[in-house]
Amino acid sequence: MENFQQLFNDIASLKVGVLGDVMLDTYIWGEVDRISPEAPVPIVALKKKDYRVGGAANVALNVQSLGATAFIISVIGHDVEARKLQELCAEQQVSTAYVSESRERITTTKTRVISRNQHMLRLDAEVINDLAQEDQEQLLKNFESFLVNQQPDIVILQDYNKGVLSPDVIDKALALCREHQVITTVDPKRKNFFSYKEVDVFKPNLKEVKEALNLLFNEPDLNLLQDMHAQLSQVLQNKISFITLSEKGVFYQQQDQSAIIPSHLRKIADVSGAGDTVIAVASLVYAATRNPFVMAEIANIAGGLVCEEVGTVAINRAKLIHECELLLS
Repeated sequence: MENFQQLFNDIASLKVGVLGDVMLDTYIWGEVDRISPEAPVPIVALKKKDYRVGGAANVALNVQSLGATAFIISVIGHDVEARKLQELCAEQQVSTAYVSESRERITTTKTRVISRNQHMLRLDAEVINDLAQEDQEQLLKNFESFLVNQQPDIVILQDYNKGVLSPDVIDKALALCREHQVITTVDPKRKNFFSYKEVDVFKPNLKEVKEALNLLFNEPDLNLLQDMHAQLSQVLQNKISFITLSEKGVFYQQQDQSAIIPSHLRKIADVSGAGDTVIAVASLVYAATRNPFVMAEIANIAGGLVCEEVGTVAINRAKLIHECELLLS
């Protein structure tokens, strides 16, 4: 039986780098009570607007929420949205000291219009091509400086296909992590799926694995998931496969040790940001324990908890400890 209070105290001593695509999430809340006379669309009477960090910045916020120290390494635009994003990070004590600005790009922004807890519309402003050579060189320079100066325990690579993590950046960043003996975990996307070689924890979702390995099936069982791990590790040489299965829970495998861990019953309000929470919690628990089973159990609980909230929210440390004691003791 784990002493969860001690585990989370150990987590609080960790230094974590989050390398990847950061975003600004804008939420516009309103009421709908009529349809527009100009077109068959609802009229939203605006009530309030709020801003939250998204993408890799939300992963860093989850890290910080659990008491560890988070540093973002990324490239953003030279714009108003960049100022707002940095301001929000500063409020949460998330370091953006290793974030550079580029006049070639805009800061990725997702604007969601919500009424009665339902998403009505989402507007995306983004540049998704790979970083220009100059921006890529600056990113890698910042990353190496981060490794040397901060000596982190773990680096999370958070990919959203927005251009920060190109194959070249991934390759060089992972080589630097190996050189500095830093644990690496990855939340991949389809575009660069097979670029993440020799990482400690590889965390795709089931849909991404199916697409990457070109598999057709309805319901995965343990044997099928073990076969997926075998195929992934053959190509990637990753130590652990950690596959999220939506409402079915999670699967992990390290060498011959594997299991499906079912999800706990929840009242789901919104799944956005759940993957960010899962990779953050899994990374911290693994760095503190080196135990993939405990990692999977706690990350599974954390992912369910944040789905009970509307919008992108970070995990609540006290609530997660309470749920762990309740469900895992």
